[in-house]
Amino acid sequence: MENTVVERGPKAPKDPTKKRSVIYIMLDDAIEGRPNGFGGFFDVNYLDGRVAAKVTNLLPELDKELARELQTCEGFRKIVHNIGVSIKADKEEDRSKTIRFAQQCRAAAGSGTPFPAEVVCDGRETKIFVEEHPAAENEQVLTAFFFEFPEYFTAKVTIAYYLNDGYEVPELIPDPPVRFDSENYAAMIARSCMQTGNLYRMKKAIAKAKAGEEVTIAYIGGSITQGAGAKPIGTNSYAYCSYEMFKQRFGKGDGSNVHFIKAGVGGTPSELGLTRYEDDVLRQGAVTPDVVVIEFAVNDAGDETNGVCYESLALMAMEGPGNPAVVLLFSVFMDDYNLQDNLSRVGYHYNLPMVSIKNAVTPNFYEDTPVITKRQFFYDLYHPSNDGHRIMADCLDYFWKLAEEGETPAEDVDLTKEGVIGNRYRALIAFGKDDAAKHVKCLSAGSFTGTDNMLQCVEQDANAYTTPEFPDHWMYEGASEQPESFTMTMECKDLLLVYKDSGDPSFGTAEVLVDGVVTRTINPLEVGWNHCNAVIVYTGEEVKEHQVEVRMTDAAKKFTILGFGYTLK
Repeated sequence: MENTVVERGPKAPKDPTKKRSVIYIMLDDAIEGRPNGFGGFFDVNYLDGRVAAKVTNLLPELDKELARELQTCEGFRKIVHNIGVSIKADKEEDRSKTIRFAQQCRAAAGSGTPFPAEVVCDGRETKIFVEEHPAAENEQVLTAFFFEFPEYFTAKVTIAYYLNDGYEVPELIPDPPVRFDSENYAAMIARSCMQTGNLYRMKKAIAKAKAGEEVTIAYIGGSITQGAGAKPIGTNSYAYCSYEMFKQRFGKGDGSNVHFIKAGVGGTPSELGLTRYEDDVLRQGAVTPDVVVIEFAVNDAGDETNGVCYESLALMAMEGPGNPAVVLLFSVFMDDYNLQDNLSRVGYHYNLPMVSIKNAVTPNFYEDTPVITKRQFFYDLYHPSNDGHRIMADCLDYFWKLAEEGETPAEDVDLTKEGVIGNRYRALIAFGKDDAAKHVKCLSAGSFTGTDNMLQCVEQDANAYTTPEFPDHWMYEGASEQPESFTMTMECKDLLLVYKDSGDPSFGTAEVLVDGVVTRTINPLEVGWNHCNAVIVYTGEEVKEHQVEVRMTDAAKKFTILGFGYTLK
């Protein structure tokens, strides 16, 4: 972190050299100018409701009331004198480039106050003086830090709040570097293996890789599997790093016979994972995985079945093409939350390999001299930093090692036993607009004939660019007249609908009817941000023909049907 200060932008206050108390919001954090699909390169660090946790993570001794006040625009303006932003590009050739920075204060209507600055990526600090940016009407909360890059590159950023007179805070004492080569680190990693489980399938995958046969490792999960917090996201995610470790351990020659599939989608549970396994992991039959790592331990609070979808997804993978080995991976949030106590029941029931990041790092956080602190492991409240992703990869690599050393069992896992939580959706079939004719007897899109160009997009595999989820969909674009319903006739036992959640108030509520009865009323604004969501709209005891209808409750509003999933047994 450089000490040189550059007074760029608006005029400086009368005494710019005055020493002020400082609170760090980001401290040498990695940022990456990823392509956004529209010709630009951006990174975003979200602040909504997270400021208090971010500042107390870096400075645990900070007064909690002061931290909470900083979350509101009113509190921020009362407490903060200026924002200091320093960015240093990782490569020397990028350090003369400029990033457009903005801290967004959201208003009830309109965009609020951006607090913008042009920051040269040479490590020197640029100041943004709060008094130079009058409050917008109805300002509410700090929304995000935005970084607009001129092109793709990576950098480190520090953002400091310099406080007004009268506010004093403890001095930040930096954490010592993580000793990745220490005995304590190795002991921490060893705690992650809950059980190696039945290694029959893992041994087959390892043997194939060593023999030079084609082997594919696939990862499916939420935003942590997508790579959130890793910079660059394509190659520093735990998924890519652990794949590289597998390739180095077992691949033939240069390891080019070992292939990588990453299918993480932020903010989604295993309920959605079931509906996208065919597209995102199997790639419509183009991929036959040998190992599938499932990571939904912090996302499945959004699974309305409380684990039935999770168990069903594990079975869907194991019974699907390639009959792959399934490894259950339990990630963790900064507040020590995950769902492994419930979800590990699936692993114990079928004797599957299980790796717990919570078991590895959480006890360590509360030791007198931790191997890694929370502020080092986490990029934000939910996602690991580069160091955190490395630790996750090392935990999986430790399992790769144990799998190689373990004995080959005489028999495969037993998938015929009754489910421990439930396996109702293990044979779920998913479809979208392009292949609907294969799955329904008749379908009328009605007024749902538009195309939604603002879909949730994710970085698949090792890509830095994003790919839209559920591109083959049906959208109602809003009209002044009463819209015509979406209708279809199909046979099923259970039916799931996948739709787009949105933060755009132009979207509105739709009702789902099955055989003329409203089974679900869906409000796409309930969550408040653009992402995919799956919900159960019908559950039956036998396969029957049903009339399905989706109708708008407000003709002026929009709604996007992304796809469906159904069972026949």
